[in-house]
Amino acid sequence: MGEVTASDIVDLLVIGAGPTGLACAIEAQRAGFSALLVDKGCLCNSLFHYPAHMTFFTTPELLEIGNMPFSSPNQKPNRNEALEYYRKVAEHYDLDIRQYENVERVDGRDGNFTVHTMDRFGRMLHHRARKLVVATGYYDLPNYLGIPGEDLSKVKHYYHEPHPFYGLEVLVIGGKNSAAIAALDLWRHGAKVTLVHRGPQMHRHVKYWILPDINNRIKNGEIKAHFNTTVTNIAKDDVSLATPAGPLTLPNHFVFALTGYHPDFSFIESLGVELDEANDRCPVCDPSTLESNVPGIYLAGVVVAGERTNEIFIENGRFHGQLIAKDLQAKLVAVSR
Repeated sequence: MGEVTASDIVDLLVIGAGPTGLACAIEAQRAGFSALLVDKGCLCNSLFHYPAHMTFFTTPELLEIGNMPFSSPNQKPNRNEALEYYRKVAEHYDLDIRQYENVERVDGRDGNFTVHTMDRFGRMLHHRARKLVVATGYYDLPNYLGIPGEDLSKVKHYYHEPHPFYGLEVLVIGGKNSAAIAALDLWRHGAKVTLVHRGPQMHRHVKYWILPDINNRIKNGEIKAHFNTTVTNIAKDDVSLATPAGPLTLPNHFVFALTGYHPDFSFIESLGVELDEANDRCPVCDPSTLESNVPGIYLAGVVVAGERTNEIFIENGRFHGQLIAKDLQAKLVAVSR
């Protein structure tokens, strides 16, 4: 393997180049510090993997970072608009973003960390930084069902677009926003959709303009639904369910297991950051600075909330960079005197 070494040390290295990670780098730069971002995927990798025609729940101004306006003709912007906006923000601030570098491990201590990454071709790279921010989100790790057949190629944990499933029997597992959005989109584009949820009805947190739509499609029989039901087996040509009325087998071509996602807890722990097992595995950190129990390592975005992934979004995670930058000003400036 080839090896490339970065000799310069930066003040702040941010792991994760999503909206929160970008905001952290921007605020650090605005406070006078050098910043570098690394991401195992592309810029705003999670947003890129959202459904192609997804519309945000929020308004454009609540997605803004770096005091840059997000102009949109729509009251609720869509995925493509958001990706364009964040590209422009990154360009405006001339952010140093190393895309497609996966963090393998972190060595060192406060004031002198070394972050070892691997690029797409298996080459190791090394970045030195005085401080670190972990802003890795949670969208990369699905909550697996742990049932036979889940490893079949027809099982998807992400939904992107409907066209490849026209005319086919598709099972959607889940009762929240992602499941509702996928079921509706698939049905509207010609798929034969069955929805399965372990709860008695669609979750109350489904977006207010989507909930009546999915409920009406179910009521009209356009989307078949089985509540209080779990999937017990996935086979090549069918799926088996445990329903209130007893076992049921349905013909099936594809399964979308949209049962949520979780942060990379093993990576967080590998850094020495403690998880509060009694508090939904929330990483231990100072709420006023977001510095973890490991000096020099900060947390930002949804990872702060542990398993409570519905508590932090772009709308509030975007302010984490300001807290971290303020602490950098107090600690890095003090060190340099």
